[in-house]
Amino acid sequence: MKLSVKIDGRTREVEATREGSRLRWRLDGRAVEADAVEVAAGTYSILLGGQAFEVRVQASGDGLRVHAGGQEFSAAIVDPRAWQGRHGHTVEVEGRLQILAPMPGKILRLLVKQGDLIQAGQGILVVEAMKMQNEVRSRKTGIVEKLLVVEGKTVNAGELLAVVT
Repeated sequence: MKLSVKIDGRTREVEATREGSRLRWRLDGRAVEADAVEVAAGTYSILLGGQAFEVRVQASGDGLRVHAGGQEFSAAIVDPRAWQGRHGHTVEVEGRLQILAPMPGKILRLLVKQGDLIQAGQGILVVEAMKMQNEVRSRKTGIVEKLLVVEGKTVNAGELLAVVT
């Protein structure tokens, strides 16, 4: 996926390509080592250069408001038809969804049980990382096929937590 994004008046080219289960990022043609996971609607955990950031994105009348590292930026997708998440709607995943740990941490609470019927955007569990509680949500309406963690378990980033079908 390629997007032109205007951030505080400056246009940047962002490209994401999937290699197996991993996304590869390019910013203005340069490779960037980054991992990004949506931990709640409009809230992302981003690991960039070994540092973790929480980024909140909100729709606004003229595009997006991005809150990161105590700063706020305006952003707009240059070709909004290319942006599948516009207007704050979650794009629902089709097929089998594997929910992975967005970051290393400890499972504080399970919000569903195996066999539960859930809606897209519904919380599955809460992970504590760096003294912050992060609700991990499903991007698919379906049934919790597998729940592979228990409360109190420590998990690594990318570890399989649950499967929704």
